[in-house]
Amino acid sequence: MDTQSIINIVLIIFSSVSGWFAREMWSAVKELKADLAKLREELPREYVMRDDYKSDIKEIKEMLLRLMEKLEHKQDK
Repeated sequence: MDTQSIINIVLIIFSSVSGWFAREMWSAVKELKADLAKLREELPREYVMRDDYKSDIKEIKEMLLRLMEKLEHKQDK
């Protein structure tokens, strides 16, 4: 075998391995995109956003404060 044949064989092997690796990476990226889209869809159904939780808790605390104020002003005899 001459030098050119050896170089061609090495390039063919390198190209094949690179092509296989690129194809695997491409399919992994496609799977990740699909998983991310699914997660974006399901996440709001299962978990509450922090801002929504804070506003709800603030309302509850205000209601409890008003209730406590009413109880403090009530006079039982």
